[in-house]
Amino acid sequence: MCERKWYKISAEDKVLGRMATRIAVLLMGKDKPGYSPHDDKGDFVIVTDAGKARLTGNKSESKTYFKASRYPGNSKEITYKTMVEQNPERVIINAVKGMLPKNRRGARMLKRLKVYAGDKHPHSSQNPIDMEKN
Repeated sequence: MCERKWYKISAEDKVLGRMATRIAVLLMGKDKPGYSPHDDKGDFVIVTDAGKARLTGNKSESKTYFKASRYPGNSKEITYKTMVEQNPERVIINAVKGMLPKNRRGARMLKRLKVYAGDKHPHSSQNPIDMEKN
């Protein structure tokens, strides 16, 4: 078993997709020299200021999130702006979830992602590595 590190990323003024890619690499452990697809060696990631991430182009007005129910004709669509107002953490979680493996390992990796709307988080005792300083 490897030693898991804690990383802290502030989403303020960062492009959502590029930041989600970096987070997914950290969660999977692809940045480590001993990476192997079947071995879960990923780290913990703390994301603060989730509502302040930005999108490029016209996506902030046109991006929608689709949610299907099990009933015919009862699917729901929600826009990016509404999602950021109601639950800004879900925007980053959805972006990262799409980049992780679609199996049990991916679900286990996603549990190591901690996302917060503000700049405060309860994980200061783990001494996370601040990614803005690196």
